[in-house]
Amino acid sequence: MFFPVFASAQINTDRVMAIGRNALYFEDYVLSIQYFNQVINSKPYLYEPYFYRALAKINLDDFQGAEEDCNEAIERNPFIVNAYQIRGLAHIRQSNYEGAIEDYEKALHYYPENIPVWHNLVLCRIQQKDYEKAAENIDQLLAVSPRYTRAYMMRGEVNLQQKDTVQALADFDKAIELDKYDSDTWAARGMVRLQKGEYAEAESDLDQAIQLNTKGVNNYINRALARFHQNNLRGAMSDYDIALDIEPYNFIGHYNRGLLRAQVGDDNRALEDFDFVLQVEPDNMMATFNRAILRDQVGDFQGAVQDYTTVINEYPNFMAGYHHRAQARRKTGDIKGADADDFKVLQMQLERQNRASAVNNRDIADVPEDGEEGDDDAKTRKQSDKNIRNYRKIMVADTNEEEDPYKNTYRGRVQDKNVDIRIEPLYVLTYYEKEDPVRRVVNYHKFIDDMNREGLLSHRLIITNMETPLTEKQVEFHFNSIDARTTEIVANPQEAKNYFMRGLDFYLVQDLGSSIEDFTQAIRCDETFFPAYFMRALVRYKQLEYEKAESVISTGVTTPTLSGVMVPKPEVPVLNYDAVKSDLDQTIQLAPDFVYAYYNRGNVLAQLNDYRSALVDYNKAIELHKDFAEAYFNRGLTHIYLGNNRLGISDLSKAGELGIVSAYNVIKRFTEQSE
Repeated sequence: MFFPVFASAQINTDRVMAIGRNALYFEDYVLSIQYFNQVINSKPYLYEPYFYRALAKINLDDFQGAEEDCNEAIERNPFIVNAYQIRGLAHIRQSNYEGAIEDYEKALHYYPENIPVWHNLVLCRIQQKDYEKAAENIDQLLAVSPRYTRAYMMRGEVNLQQKDTVQALADFDKAIELDKYDSDTWAARGMVRLQKGEYAEAESDLDQAIQLNTKGVNNYINRALARFHQNNLRGAMSDYDIALDIEPYNFIGHYNRGLLRAQVGDDNRALEDFDFVLQVEPDNMMATFNRAILRDQVGDFQGAVQDYTTVINEYPNFMAGYHHRAQARRKTGDIKGADADDFKVLQMQLERQNRASAVNNRDIADVPEDGEEGDDDAKTRKQSDKNIRNYRKIMVADTNEEEDPYKNTYRGRVQDKNVDIRIEPLYVLTYYEKEDPVRRVVNYHKFIDDMNREGLLSHRLIITNMETPLTEKQVEFHFNSIDARTTEIVANPQEAKNYFMRGLDFYLVQDLGSSIEDFTQAIRCDETFFPAYFMRALVRYKQLEYEKAESVISTGVTTPTLSGVMVPKPEVPVLNYDAVKSDLDQTIQLAPDFVYAYYNRGNVLAQLNDYRSALVDYNKAIELHKDFAEAYFNRGLTHIYLGNNRLGISDLSKAGELGIVSAYNVIKRFTEQSE
C-alpha cells in the first residue's frame, strides 16, 4: 500500500498532481507515473495527468505508452500544443514519420512560433527524403528565428543530400558564425571537407569539435580518417585508441586500427582487433583475410591456412588467397597442398591473360577477377563494399549509417543536450547516488558516519550531489517506510531522528511539503540536530527551484524539463531564499567543520547574484577540503561572473584536474572571450 494519502477514495488530486509534476521535474519518472495514476483513477476526465504521464513514459522509452496517453490527453483537450509535440516524438521513435508530421503541423496551427516543433518537422521531412518541403520548412523556421543555428545545419544536410556541397559549406559556415561553441557545427563542416578531400581543413574542424565535446566517438573516427589521408598513421591510431576507450565495441574503430597496426608492424595487437571484428561479424571475409596474413606473419601457420581456406571457399576465384595459402602450407610442411595452390594460381593467370587479350589487350591487372568488381585507386571503402580485393582499404561508414548529430537530434526530450554553463548542484543527504564514470569520491563526515553506525537508518546515509531517480522497488520501499516511521513517531513523538528519517522518505518520493514539515518537527525535538537544518535547506531550495519552473509555465512558455522546449526563459520572479540561507547558517553554527554546508550556501548566494559572498563560502569549503572539485568549479565560474577570468580559469583547471571534465569546455570558451 502506498502512503495513506492514496488510501482514501477522496484524494487531494491537486496536491498529488503537484507532487507528481515535482517528481517529473526532478526526472524521477517511475515515481511520477505512480502519482499520475492516482489522479487518473480519481478524476479520469482531466487531461493533465495523461499528458504528464506521457512525458514520463517517453523519457523511459515507452513510446507506445506515451502515444496512447497523448491520445487520451488530446481527446480531453485538443488545444494542448505540447501533447501533439510529445505524440509526434513518440511517432518518430516508432518510425511513424507521417504520423509525426501530422502532429507537428497540428501543433504549428495552434502555435506557429514553436521552434522545436519546426525543428522536428524538418527532420521528419529529411527522413522521408522530401527535401523540397524540408527546405520550405527551414525557410519558415528561419523567419521565426533567424539566429537558430540548427536550422542552418539542417539546411546544410538538405543541400548535401542534393549534392550541393558548396551551399552546404556556406550553411555550416553560418552555423559556426552564430555558435562557435557547438561541437556539432564543427563536426558537420569537417565531414563535408573530408568528403571533398580537404583533409587538413577537415582535421582542423574536427579538432575544434573534439575540444568542445571530448566524448564524441564519431569525431575521433573521422579525424583518424583525415589523418590517415595525410599519412599520419600514428595520429590516426591514437584517435582510434581514444574512440575505443569511449566506445569499446565500435566496429569501424577496431577494423581500421587493426589495418593501421598491421601497416606499422604491430602484428599481435592488430590480431586482437581483427579477432574482435570477427567475433562481431564471423562472416566478414576481409577481416578474415587480414587475420590470415597476420597469423602467417606471427608464425601461426595452421591458423593462417584455416582463415585463407575460409576466404577461398567464399571467393573461389580470389587469386591472392591461393598465393598466400600456398606459402602458409609450405611453412607447415604441406608441400602437396602448396603445389596445388601454386598450380591454381598459374592456371588463373593464364585465364586472365586470355581474357585480357580479348578486351583489346588491356593490362592484366585491370581485368576484374570472375565475380568481382574492378578495383580502384581509392584508399578507403564503404562498409557495405564486399569486394575482397579491397581488404587493405580503410573502412568508412555508409552514408545512410553515419550518425549525424544535426540530423538525429530530435527536440523534446529531457535528455536533450543543454549547453548552458551551470554551477555544480547542491549536496544532499540521501541513500542513493549516481555513479560517476570519471571519478569515485567518498564524501565523509564523522557525525553522519556515527549515524550510520547506530543502525537506525534503513540504508547507509551518504553525502552526494549526484542524485539518482528511484526504481519502482525503491519507491515501494519508501512508501512502506513512511508508514513504519509514522508508527514509530506515534510511539515516541519526541525522537528527532524518527522525524528526520521520515522526512528523508518523503523527500525521496518527492513530497517536498511533507518533508519540510518533518524536518521542522525534528528541529523542534532537538535544536542541535544539524542534519535536519541541512536537509530542510536543501528541500526548501528545491521547492523554490520547482516554483520557479512553475512560474515560467504560468507565462505560457514551458520549461525544458517539462516539455523539452528550448527557448529563452522569461524573467523569473524573485523568490524568498532567506529561509534556505538561514537553515545553512544554523548548520554551519552547529557543525563548523561540515564543509558541504559552506558549499551549499555558496550556491545559494550565487543564485542570488551575491558573488562576493559566495566566494567567501567557496574559499572556506576549499580550505576545509583542498580537493573539493565542485567548489573549485563553482568558484571558478563565480570569479568569471565577477570579471576575473584569470582566477576563474585557474580554478576551472583545478576542477578539471580533479575530474570535472566539463571544466575544460568552459575554459576554452572564456579563454577565447578574453583574447
